[in-house]
Amino acid sequence: MNRIVQVLLLAMLSLASLTAQAQSARLRAANRQFDNLSYVGAVRAYEELLRADKKKDPAETREALIKLGYSYRKLQDARNAERVYGELVKTYTDLDSEIYLYYAQALATNGKYRESQKMYSQYGEKQGQDLRGRRFTVSYMDMNRFYQDSSSYRLYDLPINSRQADFSPMYYKGGLVFVSARDESGAIKRVFNWNQTPFLDLYFHPDTNQLRVPGSVVTRSSNAAVLGGGGDAKANETETIVEPQKLTKAEIFSKTLNTKYHEGPMTFTKDQNFIVFTRNNTGKGKSGKSSDGVKKLKLYSAVNKNGKWVSIQELPFNSSEYSVGHPAFSPDDSKLYFASDMPGGYGGTDIYVVEYNNGQWGTPVNMGKEINTEGNEMFPYADEAGHLYLSSDGHEGLGGLDVFYAELRDGVAYKGVQNVGAPINSEKDDFGFITDRGRTTGYFSSNRKKGVSDDDIYSFRRTCKQLNVLVYDAKTGTPLEGADVRIVRNSVNQDLRITNEAGRTDLCIDTNTEYEFKAIKEGYAMNSVRYSTLTQSPKPTMDLKIYLERSENTLVKGVIKTEVNQKPAPGVKVTLRNEKDKSEQTVTTGLDGGYEFATKPNAPYTITAQKDRYATKKAQYGKAKKKAVVTDSLGLYGVGDVFQLKNIYYDLNKFFIRPDAARELDHVLAILKEYPQMQIELRSHTDARATDMYNIRLSENRARAALDYLISRGIPASRLVAKGYGESEILNGCVDGVACSEDEHQQNRRTEFKIVAVQ
Repeated sequence: MNRIVQVLLLAMLSLASLTAQAQSARLRAANRQFDNLSYVGAVRAYEELLRADKKKDPAETREALIKLGYSYRKLQDARNAERVYGELVKTYTDLDSEIYLYYAQALATNGKYRESQKMYSQYGEKQGQDLRGRRFTVSYMDMNRFYQDSSSYRLYDLPINSRQADFSPMYYKGGLVFVSARDESGAIKRVFNWNQTPFLDLYFHPDTNQLRVPGSVVTRSSNAAVLGGGGDAKANETETIVEPQKLTKAEIFSKTLNTKYHEGPMTFTKDQNFIVFTRNNTGKGKSGKSSDGVKKLKLYSAVNKNGKWVSIQELPFNSSEYSVGHPAFSPDDSKLYFASDMPGGYGGTDIYVVEYNNGQWGTPVNMGKEINTEGNEMFPYADEAGHLYLSSDGHEGLGGLDVFYAELRDGVAYKGVQNVGAPINSEKDDFGFITDRGRTTGYFSSNRKKGVSDDDIYSFRRTCKQLNVLVYDAKTGTPLEGADVRIVRNSVNQDLRITNEAGRTDLCIDTNTEYEFKAIKEGYAMNSVRYSTLTQSPKPTMDLKIYLERSENTLVKGVIKTEVNQKPAPGVKVTLRNEKDKSEQTVTTGLDGGYEFATKPNAPYTITAQKDRYATKKAQYGKAKKKAVVTDSLGLYGVGDVFQLKNIYYDLNKFFIRPDAARELDHVLAILKEYPQMQIELRSHTDARATDMYNIRLSENRARAALDYLISRGIPASRLVAKGYGESEILNGCVDGVACSEDEHQQNRRTEFKIVAVQ
């Protein structure tokens, strides 16, 4: 098994104190392999020791079995791990509780859920801190929930898979970048000491359309689950995998990024010109290893300039003492999710999030117990709606790593995580999941042994469960064309659809979801109908009818956007207040930032938009006419945002305010007067020419000149901070030693305006 031991964050076994008796030569040799993380060699040595000496020392036998089981665990050999842990549990009664946990996990990975349930129960009895014992014991009483939607999926084994591990795909320019341990070219073959497999590199297949070649179909069915118990059988499962016809050529992604050690999962910004990727610590000697002698994982970034990846830099929150890896940008590039075993987490590895704004990284924040468990959470991915997928062995699943989904609201998984179920998940490890907004197509990795090798990449398609929403005139029964249908999912606005000439719009619906559909049309009163999929209908297509009554009311519609980039703002609480009767209506915006209200005519009203860490925006409106439709958009300024203004540029080696810069500062002046509690940082930058010290001083002078200009026009100095960054944040790869035009250097001589506080 490659991926877990190489790309997963390394965690050493905490073994109980063993006997102080002198160790035999065989045990010392085996322990040296174990201590050096050479688990293949350790397995051979421990197995030989246990076979060879018929009069074994009981303490040595116990130690050898514990470390042998752990070695098989690290090699992801679940069958042998089950055998060894089974022998330990059968032979000894005073084992540490972790042995029962590892035995339960091995049994589940081998599909033996009834036996696994018993071991989880014993694990829970032996300690009270880790809730996995209780949760998995209850979960395995009924396996059906993991198979609710399994018939909707069809899996495809991809022709890019090799004889070695291939995993963690990521979309890139119409193709896929992925991680592989496939055989390297050249006479010297480097292998990873842990499991004697090649080191990992990044590979690229340029066209996903070529990966959709049809092939032979393999179908695996199983018996029904045993009610009241886990059972070894899977519940009502039909797994169909279309196998590839031939291997498709994949190329090395970048000779600049790939090194002689590990490069792992990666992520790209939306423009795909900025990458963050996982790599072993590249420091040599002591600087490259932690205090326990292990090269940890770090995150690095690079910029694509003229087709080449340049400016490779460490991210500022890396450490030689713990690992960070598995990066994933949010859809708007404002956040980076990643996995780490840094101190202060909930378990082995946790998911963290860090803000990223205009080249600046914030401070990583643990995503909390709604996401993280006492186990391992890793391989995060944010879909187009900003919701999170991850893999975990700590949340209840089918065994090994399972893929989970978390719907985020203001960065919080307010409903916890949901297992996406079979056949995406299996009793083995399933991870590296990427998909579209509706989870209708995508890719993931698994070691379910259906592919060519250990870890393989699969694609999937999910058939749609269609709901037709039909809008009619309540009096005449006539279909209403051009009516807006707002989809509200779990109390948050989602898509806005428009009915066709038959008064219909349709959508694919998810399981276990509460929907509300609001129909809106000029000249009619708004009406809504609720629809639940908590119980499933066997029908592939269903109809939902909404009837609208004619009305004199006014319709108020709009979109909330962020001022920094004019993109729709989700998660905004929008309130309409009727200033005549003081009544209020409230909605929460979805991905499109949209809101809709019906209000009485001839009454003034106020729209208020509120979101945490954003300045509250209020807009007042006069009396609206009958049957009118009022459309407006509101902009929000948020902490960390850089103003959507032309950057202030400076002449080479100068720091005085040019006339064009003064005009732009007047725009900032107007914003500061509109929001009297807002505080900003003036951030000045230089190009890469001249020395670092000179550029720092020059940028500080430039920032101070902008600050003085605003103070001279009445803004209190307490609301302003000036800071020079020199050449530390180059935008376009024009660093020392890179040839660039004068226009390209000019882009880096700039002052930015960042909001640091709002109220």
